[in-house]
Formats: sequence, C-alpha cells, structure tokens
Amino acid sequence: MYDDLVNSHHVEIMRIQNNVWQFLGITVLAFSLLLSACSESSEKPKKKKKPIHLVETTQVVLDSVGLTQIRTGSLTSSREIKIFNQEEGAIIEMPFFEGDTVSKDDVVVRLNDKLLRANLARTQATHRKAKLDLQRIRDLYRKKLSSDEVLNRSETDLAIAVADEEMLAIRLGYTVIKAPISGIISKRLSEPGNIAERYTHLLTISDHAALVTEVNVSELLVSHLHTGDKVTVTIDALGNEVFDGRISRIHPNLNPLTRRGTVEVTLTPVPAGARPGQLCRVKFSTRTEERLMIPFRALRRDVDGEYVFRLDGDKVVRNSILSGLRIAEQIEVLQGLEAGQRVVTKGFLDLVDNKKVKDISTSAVRPAAPQG
Repeated sequence: MYDDLVNSHHVEIMRIQNNVWQFLGITVLAFSLLLSACSESSEKPKKKKKPIHLVETTQVVLDSVGLTQIRTGSLTSSREIKIFNQEEGAIIEMPFFEGDTVSKDDVVVRLNDKLLRANLARTQATHRKAKLDLQRIRDLYRKKLSSDEVLNRSETDLAIAVADEEMLAIRLGYTVIKAPISGIISKRLSEPGNIAERYTHLLTISDHAALVTEVNVSELLVSHLHTGDKVTVTIDALGNEVFDGRISRIHPNLNPLTRRGTVEVTLTPVPAGARPGQLCRVKFSTRTEERLMIPFRALRRDVDGEYVFRLDGDKVVRNSILSGLRIAEQIEVLQGLEAGQRVVTKGFLDLVDNKKVKDISTSAVRPAAPQG
C-alpha cells in the first residue's frame, strides 16, 4: 500500500514537470519569434533626404581703383666714371682721396713724362730739319738741279716728322689725367710711386648730384607707368621720411622668365645723408580706373584656365574668365563677368557645374573699393 502511494506521487510529479517544461518551451519560442520580428523591423533601411549644398557668394562690382605697389632697390650714383690711364709710367701725383670732392678738369692723376718729353724734343728737331731740307730741295728743283723723286722724298720726310710730333704731343697729354665730371672720389686704387701699366683702373668718380635706383616691376604694372611719372621713395637708413622721385627710364624689354621689367627712378635733389648702396623702397601709384573686381578667393584655376562658380538661380555654373591685376585681396576681371552677378567665395568642396546650392550669404552689400 505504501509503495503504491509512493509510485502514484512520483508519477504525478513527473507529469507536472513535463507540463512545466512544455510551457517554458512554448514561452521561449514565442519570445524568440518576437525578438526576430523586432530585429527585422529595426533593420529595415530608412530613406534619407539628400542635404543641400551650402555656399557663400559675393557680388561682382565695378569700382574706381588705383594700383599701388612698393618695390625695393639700392641707390646708385646717376653717373659713375672709372679713370684709366692710357699711357704707362710712374705715378707722381694723386692729390685726391675717397670722399674728396672734385670739379670738372681738376688734375686727379699725373704720370712721369720725362721720357716722352725727350722723345718729343727729338721729333721736333727732326721736324725742323725736314722742313729745312724741303726748302733746299725745292730751290734746287726750281733750278732743275734736283729730280722729282728727291723732292717727293723730302716732302714725305716732313709729313712723317709732323705726324710723329703730333703723336708724341698726344701721348704726353695722357700723362696728365683730369676729372671729366664734377663729383666725389668713390674709389682710389693706386698710390704715387706705383708703376701704372697701360689701361690700369686708378680712380672712380661718382656724380652725387642725383641718385638713381633700378627696380623690377610686374608686366601688368609696367603698362601703366610712363617716363616722368612721380613716385615716392623712402630710405631705410633715414627713417620713415618720404622723398620725391620720378621715373627717368623704362627699359623696353621684359625678362622672359619672371615677366618683369626694369624701371629706373631718379631721386633729386639728393636728401642729406643719402648715399649710394643704401636700401630704398619705391612706391608706385597709378591713376584710378574703373575695374570689375571680385575677391581673390573666388578665383579657381585648372588645366583649362581660370574660372569662377557663378550663381544662376538655385544652382551654380562654371564660368571661364580672364583675370588682370591683383589688388590687395581682390583681383580684376578683364573678361567673362558683368557687374551685379554673384560668384561663390566659400563652399567649393564637391562643388561641380550645374549643382543645386543654397546661398547662405548674410548680405549682398557692395564691398568697399580695395586699396592696393
């Protein structure tokens, strides 16, 4: 009886356990199906709206703009003459030193001339003898006591004597060297007592009545400059004081590599303290002209040339242009745009022709005229 009761309870427990496990299995299966459905629902892609390309633009303006540029150069004398000797000999006199002022025709070098004077005296004696011989032969020739050949020889001897005398007189003059201009001795390269061989550089005379400087300027600026135009010059060694100068010469050829031309500027009168070799800065200011201007950052370049992105309604179009002078942070437009049109200045990343854009510029106020 007791065993039957135990077996009955054991069977009942087994039945309850089976029911529990069946319930748990059904619950787990339902929960798995629910999670799977949620996962499939969450993984379903959502269609995103394509963002609008944002840009900033500015207006193409027509302004009266004058070009101003500063170029550096070194001051030099307006004229600098090197003194060479044309006759060799010992130097017996050089009265001037570096920094001394000389006037035109002052004797700056004197060479020993004793040998040339002796040769000249000999030639003069030969000249006198040839002259007397010719007179005697002519008297004999009139009396028909001399031939044509003898008369011709005498005339030739006299002509040679005259030429020799003139040549030695010229060579003697070369022993005294005079200053060809008024100026300052800038170089003294020998001393009295030295033997100066022919064509030795002895002195340099600089004309400080005017100082000049040569500066290189862009081909775009050269076309706006003219001989006689006024410029301003500052010399670093003399502080911030501004001096008046003028364009004295514009070289006709440009450097084919740098596309720059050379402009000579004359500074006159010479400021006190100004010396050749000092660093100077020349400021060029051209006449104001009406120019189409855009910000330099709006300009694009590639293998096809220069272009900008021009705003056309709600999209941009690639617009080829030809640029001119750059003035400060703006650049001149020679061809391709008109005043009032708007060009992109920001937002170039992934920007292509005919792309839809949104202009977020804060205003379209006309910018102030740029100052070079």
